[in-house]
Amino acid sequence: MSVTSSPRPASRIESRPARRSPRAGQAARRRRLPSWLSEQRLFGIGAVVVVLLAWEVIALLRIQPQLILPGPVDVINAFGAMIQGGQIWIDLWTSAQELLAGLALAVVIGLPVGLLIGWYKRIAWALNPFVNFLYATPRIALTPLLIIWLGIGSSSKIAIVFLMALFPVLINTAQGVQSLEQGTVRVARCFGASDLQLFRTVALPGTVPFIASGMRLAVGQALIGVFVAELSGAQHGVGMTMNTAGQQFQTATVFAGLFIFAAAGVILTALLRRVENHYAAWRLSND
Repeated sequence: MSVTSSPRPASRIESRPARRSPRAGQAARRRRLPSWLSEQRLFGIGAVVVVLLAWEVIALLRIQPQLILPGPVDVINAFGAMIQGGQIWIDLWTSAQELLAGLALAVVIGLPVGLLIGWYKRIAWALNPFVNFLYATPRIALTPLLIIWLGIGSSSKIAIVFLMALFPVLINTAQGVQSLEQGTVRVARCFGASDLQLFRTVALPGTVPFIASGMRLAVGQALIGVFVAELSGAQHGVGMTMNTAGQQFQTATVFAGLFIFAAAGVILTALLRRVENHYAAWRLSND
């Protein structure tokens, strides 16, 4: 006699909960974060906080004297003393003028020259020896000549910043033009597009990400140029303040000036990266 098991009623059938995929869990965690705080920024901010805390602990232990290794609190106090003195505002304004003027000249000259070098082979053949020579030459070595020619005022310092920032913009722009899709260029020429129309509708939009990358590199070079220029007979400027503080063994003030340069570089680089991402997305939407 065989006993057959009766089927389980439908009401007693228990449904197992669906397993959540790891990606769904990550998406849920991202939704819980504020809109301005992405996971990438969270990790970056956390790493910076850990390094600063470790630095402060090492400074408090006084493994090295404060003259050699001041802590973050010492640097903040030195920066507060600079603000209370009032001289820092003149220094910031002077350095900002030199930085922005040199960068603007580098873009105004480097951008069209890079477009011409990348577009016209004969112009590239004529200018490449000079570009290679000046690019291989340490431009900082030209500082004494620029001071002799232009004096110790702001003109020589803007010229140094300009020479430091010029070649990243020029070379990246030329490479961007040379890497354009040649099929698009040929199609535009077949439809009767002139060189000016090709520059405006094909070459310039297609090279914007390269130009932005070159400008991000130029920012770092320009900041080096500002610092070096202000070491040579400057009356005002953050670099001059750092040099004077170093001669007087005020290490915390030197660190404060260093962080001013670093903050300026981070802000300008972030702005240029946003421009680069905007135009990169624009190119993808048009493709």
